[in-house]
Amino acid sequence: MSGTFVGMPAFPEAARAAVADAVLRGNLRHATHTIRAKRAKAVAEVSDWAELREAGKRIKDHTLRHLDRYLVQLEEKVTAAGGTVHWAADAEDANRIVVELVRATGESEVVKVKSMATQEIGLNEALEAAGIRAYETDLAELIVQLGDDRPSHILVPAIHRNRGEIRDVFRERMSDWGRPAPEGLTDSPAELAEAARLHLREKFLRAKVGVSGANFMVAETGTLVVVESEGNGRMCLTLPETLISVVGIEKTVPTWRDLEVFLQTLPRSSTAERMNPYTSTWTGTTDGDGPTAFHLVLLDNGRTDTLADEVGRQALRCIRCSACLNVCPVYERAGGHAYGSVYPGPIGAILSPQLRGTASEIDASLPYASSLCGACYEVCPVAIDIPEVLVHLRERVVEGGPVVREGNKVVLKPAKGHAAERAAMRAARWAFTRPGVLRTGQRLASRTRRLHPRTLPGPGKAWTATRELPAVPPEPFRDWWRRTSGGKEGGK
Repeated sequence: MSGTFVGMPAFPEAARAAVADAVLRGNLRHATHTIRAKRAKAVAEVSDWAELREAGKRIKDHTLRHLDRYLVQLEEKVTAAGGTVHWAADAEDANRIVVELVRATGESEVVKVKSMATQEIGLNEALEAAGIRAYETDLAELIVQLGDDRPSHILVPAIHRNRGEIRDVFRERMSDWGRPAPEGLTDSPAELAEAARLHLREKFLRAKVGVSGANFMVAETGTLVVVESEGNGRMCLTLPETLISVVGIEKTVPTWRDLEVFLQTLPRSSTAERMNPYTSTWTGTTDGDGPTAFHLVLLDNGRTDTLADEVGRQALRCIRCSACLNVCPVYERAGGHAYGSVYPGPIGAILSPQLRGTASEIDASLPYASSLCGACYEVCPVAIDIPEVLVHLRERVVEGGPVVREGNKVVLKPAKGHAAERAAMRAARWAFTRPGVLRTGQRLASRTRRLHPRTLPGPGKAWTATRELPAVPPEPFRDWWRRTSGGKEGGK
């Protein structure tokens, strides 16, 4: 697995291959429709959902505006509680820190509770290169790891797999990673879950080092929070002697009172539950209870660069609920692998190009991986206006301009392949700022409407391959308005 999916093609090419896979589309359609139906029912139970959504948005915006102060407060509280805080500017820093911490324990294996931040930085690969084996313990992450696969969903990384495929992966690969699958394993969900439970139990009981992420960090007390549904997180957070948590700096919230809002919105938006079966919190270390050593690695990796963008920074509000993926018509058909990132779907289309930049072909293509239907914004529990950011990033790709990268102000050059688009937009701007030219053009279009082709040539050919050109009206609206006195004469 790789957080950057090196070598992936741009989204259009990857999506074209995914759309042609009937099994994949069937798996995605069934899973996303089921999840979003359950979520809608769970959200409808809450009479003040709109108020909770607005509260979450404001808390996140306030925290991001004062992130420097809250991060310092968080470090002070974690340290006072017996933990150690490490600051990682990028993936290389974070991986080096974690590898050194594990080596210092003398251990050669770690157990992990699902952490998208560690996938983002490619921690498993870094540990493997250092001779340390990392075992994923979340069921879906286990499936992905055993199958030499990549995650394709924020909440359900193996959403692209059906039960038969999972059974085959368990039968063929479990023995390579530890306890083999039981003889005669079927695709029954209960049997698959039991096989995973038996396989992981020996790892939980043996592991001396645990690696986690966190859903939230409370600056007020230095407390970290993980919410999950399987209990594997509780095992990873309490049984090992050393716990290393790698967390993005944007996961900070100021107070426990603020946390209350997200513990209501996150479960309903992600798993359609009123509350998560397991909500684990820990503050530093406690003698005789849990790990004796706790290390918190605060990960930047492009987040402060994103924070400098007044429009794009709202992506940092994300609480990783995955609701936007489950309603997105593009994700439903293309799947998560096409996004070339551990952050797929609508949120990935705006987060990855900001964390990684838009220099690569795949990152430059992600802002276009959307129909701009707005369904993602409607379900987002912290009101991230994803369509607004997508349009903003499209402008960045086409026009270039000033951005902040690695803490420095730089000017991006326009991406290649968009010359025709830039020319068309500039021509439109020129015409729209000259009423006489616009009026003449509209009249000419109306009078020649019978000669208009049904498809566009050149760069427009791809657009009209799946769409019909809108018909030009017999006369421009302005002429109709003048002729009918605004509709008062000449009929309705």
